[in-house]
Amino acid sequence: MDVIILQRDLRLMDNPALFYGSKKGNYCVIYVYDKNYWQSYGRSSRQLKFAVDCMKELNENLKKLDSKILIFKGSFEKLGVLLKKEFPCSKIHLNHCTDNLYHRKEIKKFLSKFENNTLNIYDNFGLQLHKFNRDNWSRDWNAIMSKPILGSPSNSTFNKELPLLSFEDFEQNLNIENSALRGIQKGGEKLASDLLDSFFEYRADGYSKKMSCPKEAETACSRLSPHIAFGSISIRKIYQELNNVLFLSPYKRDLYSFKKRLHWHCHFVQKLETEPELEFRSMHPFCDELRTEEDSELIERWIKGQTGFPFLDACISYLNSNGWINFRMRAMIMSFASYNLWQPWQKTSPLLAELFTDFEPGIHISQVQMQSGVTGINLPRIYSVFKQSLDQDPTAEWTKKIIPQLKNVETDLIHNAELRDLYFEQIVDPKLSAKKARDTIWAMRKNKDFKKIAREVYLKHGSRKKQQFNRAFN
Repeated sequence: MDVIILQRDLRLMDNPALFYGSKKGNYCVIYVYDKNYWQSYGRSSRQLKFAVDCMKELNENLKKLDSKILIFKGSFEKLGVLLKKEFPCSKIHLNHCTDNLYHRKEIKKFLSKFENNTLNIYDNFGLQLHKFNRDNWSRDWNAIMSKPILGSPSNSTFNKELPLLSFEDFEQNLNIENSALRGIQKGGEKLASDLLDSFFEYRADGYSKKMSCPKEAETACSRLSPHIAFGSISIRKIYQELNNVLFLSPYKRDLYSFKKRLHWHCHFVQKLETEPELEFRSMHPFCDELRTEEDSELIERWIKGQTGFPFLDACISYLNSNGWINFRMRAMIMSFASYNLWQPWQKTSPLLAELFTDFEPGIHISQVQMQSGVTGINLPRIYSVFKQSLDQDPTAEWTKKIIPQLKNVETDLIHNAELRDLYFEQIVDPKLSAKKARDTIWAMRKNKDFKKIAREVYLKHGSRKKQQFNRAFN
């Protein structure tokens, strides 16, 4: 028989493991719920809730095929023991998943229990899993994205009783509904498809400009990121439907900008896939010497949105309530922690990741390192919270909405964070801290040995664009 293991590809259509694993009809579908995984690097209850939403819809769709999701509570290693006992001659099907260290270790233990000829691991993001070569990466990605969309799985004839939970019992006993999670997006294949349609039809209008503003980005961005992260829609489906509408769309410029980001998504995930140590180590090893001490009090005030800078705090508060905020604001939040507060990114990164419903380790860790100036191949960019406040929320209406206690405060005072007893005290001097960070980073980058290693980093991880290479090393 065939055993299909679900990880983060929680959809019916264009799901390689489901499609190929179901071909013979005698198959079961298992999701591994490992409590320790959901307490590991970057994981949180808001992400679990989204995943459960996706599974609920998938389970209903599988029932129409005389199948269902069975839940194994425990580690991947223990699941391997169970499968070897119950189905010693079964074939295992799962989609490859680039995830954190805990997951990598568990999957390795699981796979070690089976012979290679019984394992079927499918690529799902357009990554190079075996013959890694950055020079050919873009070509390979386009080839994978152009393959035909896989259809629905086959009907199941499986009828054996297993010591596993039904999805319904699992969901009922999980009890993750609470008021703190009400603002996050809901998961599911239907909702992902609806978002894609509405984005193409009208929401993409002005996307390339509106994506920078947190208020406008809420509707102008595709909002597909958590669906991509948990696989309620495949990137290939998005990519092909985008190509189908692009020629006739009145929003060509905006959709071309969106198209680039689909490519970048996998580009960044590939970095962690190629070098898993990036979860804990800077892409450029010299940079691990930059920030060697942490200040837990500063970090706590930062992650709680109590920095004394209203626009920054509003962004963090919005993220906390909604599990999402636009990319530029994510960059500003991380830039402030790494440059102005000068805190080790290894300490702040997982705390920030827990707030994102759409946490994708490869993207998050790559972006955290970029916004902390530790890749060696990206120019340091220190965001000014004052400038972003003025540019993205000129009337301060959005900030006042998120922080009601400031509703009667003058706009200029909010932009300049000159609030005295009306608000939290500034936890750092933004101009002096930015200057110190800039001087420190650039002093290191001028070192000849630094440049030599940076070129090696580029050959492994850099996008193959000539102008980007020249900007990084000239």
